Amino acid sequence: MNADQQPISKSILIEGELTERIIGAAFKVLNPMGTGFLEEVYENALSFELHRNGLLVEAQKVFPVKYGDVIVGEYRADLVVAGKVVVEWK
Repeated sequence: MNADQQPISKSILIEGELTERIIGAAFKVLNPMGTGFLEEVYENALSFELHRNGLLVEAQKVFPVKYGDVIVGEYRADLVVAGKVVVEWK
């Protein structure tokens, strides 16, 4: 990093504290489970871990997708946490 570059501060990130809690929970799930399971298994485990940490989690939440004033489809989010952060587990 150059001397004139500053690291990104958590305070400037939108929902930075919540995002850090989500990432921490994701590592807590992934580290002991390892790799190789279907996405749904990890999603369920992460949902459980987030609930256990007192966070509201909505799984497979559907949002309408608009083009102008017309609904052209839908987007299904893996998880929506606290009504603020969309989590896509890949």
